[in-house]
Parts: sequence; structure tokens; C-alpha cells
Amino acid sequence: MEQVVNAVMDLVVPPASMVMLAFAWPTLSFLRGVEWALKTLTREDMLGKVVVITGASSAIGEQIAYEYARRNANLVLVARREHRLFGIRDNARLLGAGQVLVIAADVIKEDDCRRLVSDTVTYFGQLNHLVNTVSLGHDFNFEEAGDTTAFPHLMDINFWGNVYPTYAALPYLRRSHGRVVVNASVESWLPMPRMSLYSAAKAAVVDFYETLRYEVKDDVGVTVATHGWVGGDAGGGKFTLEEGGAAEMQMQWKEEREATLSGGQVEAYARALVGGACRGDAYVKRPSWYDVFLVFRVFAPDVLAWTFRLLLSAAAAPTAAAAPARRPPPAALPAPPLRPLLEYPAAARRPTAQLQKLE
Repeated sequence: MEQVVNAVMDLVVPPASMVMLAFAWPTLSFLRGVEWALKTLTREDMLGKVVVITGASSAIGEQIAYEYARRNANLVLVARREHRLFGIRDNARLLGAGQVLVIAADVIKEDDCRRLVSDTVTYFGQLNHLVNTVSLGHDFNFEEAGDTTAFPHLMDINFWGNVYPTYAALPYLRRSHGRVVVNASVESWLPMPRMSLYSAAKAAVVDFYETLRYEVKDDVGVTVATHGWVGGDAGGGKFTLEEGGAAEMQMQWKEEREATLSGGQVEAYARALVGGACRGDAYVKRPSWYDVFLVFRVFAPDVLAWTFRLLLSAAAAPTAAAAPARRPPPAALPAPPLRPLLEYPAAARRPTAQLQKLE
């Protein structure tokens, strides 16, 4: 009986939901507009508030710091390379920031995160907004990685680089009824080639904060910001991962703090993110028209898959002949392991004659 009910629901619910959404969309849009206007009138005054920005030396993190500076907030700029933050600190002060601290820390290390939060609270006495912008992308097909050494490093930066600062800051954010702001990406749910590991990490980040939103309830606000392509050259350099100074692996990379960004798209995204955080928005999306793909992914995933395959094949066709392959296909399959992964006792093996009979 349960199978029959599920079969009927599979046929009825998706089209019925689409029809209901079509009729409800104008009303929902009107209500969202009213909500946006009310939040704009009652947006948070950041004068004297304390904002910690991780990855502040990146293009996105830097622009977010400037947007908070225009709102006269006190800033704590965090990055691994301290020297890159001094110029950003001076610019933020010129834009109206109160006091600006520079802290060198690696956010994938829990001890560093505890230290930077402790230093912030010790100096300012409070913490109001935590903005996580640390991110590391890549530009290679999964099979082209060549060495899996980089896989944990990508997950560390894109996932744990958000979790550890949040874990350290959460008690103080509860005390001030503050807010966590996370810089996610549309790749968390929109499939993009050559971004498999990055997309998986961003999807994990979004799911983590969606769950955290219900755990902290109204004590701490959570703003998840997603952006599409904001400019830059995805293949503009090499990323080198060293272990103990001996092992070295290189792969093509795109790191937001190193990419040369074009136009004002990053500034516009940072402005939308900070504005949404101050209004108390749960989500900030730029551009918002990407949402239409999410509707197709939920209700008609095959249509979305066909569309992307068509677009990607059309985009790759003109350059296929001119551009050489990034990595030639392997001459042979990888050698099998010297030992099997599972050892079966001799008694469990069936005789050859029995195997032939079964075939």
C-alpha cells in the first residue's frame, strides 16, 4: 500500500506544486518586498559594533571590510599573510571605520581561531558580526588532479575554515545577539565543470549553516550569501602544496584573494552582502536570477541537465581544435594494488568447477 501511495504522490505532487507556485508567486513577491522595506527601515546600526572578517586579504573580503567601514564599524581583519592587511586597514580607516585590528591567523587551525576571537573580545569587549570569506577554488577536471594531496587542503579551507571560526565565536555572538555571515557560492547547488571539489565543499558549508540556523534559533542570526561569477581568471596561476618541505604538488588554481577581478561586480556583491546582513536577511543572492535553475533542479532535473550539456558543448566546440588538451589521457589504466583490499579465507572460495557450472 505504501508503494502505491508513493507512486501516486510522485505523479501528482511535482506538477501540482508547480501550479501552486505559479499562482502564489506574485503574492510571495509582494510579501518579500514588504519585508525588505521594513527591514531596510529597521536595519542594524553598525556604529561602534565589532566585525571580524576572515580572509580579509581576498578581493571579496577586502570589499566587505570597506562596506562595513562605511557603516562606521570596528573591524578585525584576519588573514594568514599579515602584511597584506595593513593597506586594507588604512583604506578602511579613511572610509570611516572606527578602530581596526590586524590579526595573522590560519582559520583551518582551531587554536588560531580561538586566539583571534579571544583577542577580539579582550580588546573590544564584544563581537557582533563574524564574516567568513575564506575560499579556495580550482580549475581542473577531477581526473586531472594528478595527486590527491590537495583534496583535504581544499576541504580544510572551504569547509573547516568556516566551521572553526564559527565554533570559537558562537558564545560571544549569543551574548550580543550577533550574526554569522558566510560567503558561499552558486556552485553549491548549480553543477559546474572543473569545480567538483569546490562545489562539494561549498554545498557542505551551506548545509552546515542551514542546520546551525535552527540550532541557534533567534539568539544568533545566520546570513548565507551566494554569488555567481564575479570576474577573474580561473587559470591564472599555480597552487603549490608542500608537506614538510619535501613533497610538492602543483595544480591549476583559482584563489579569490589572488585573482585579478574585473569591473565592479565584487564591489556590488560585497555591498549586497553587508546590506543584507545589516537588514537581518537569511539569504543574499547576487545575481538572483540564478534561482530559476534551482527550481528546475528540484522539479525538472533532466531539463537542467540537457540545457547545461547543450550550453557546455556549444561553448567548448570553437576552442576544441585550437586549444590543446590540458592533460593527455593516460596510456594505460593504473596498476592494480600489490595486495587485494579484502582477504577471503580459502574455505570461502568456491571451487573452479562450481564457478564454471554457475556460469
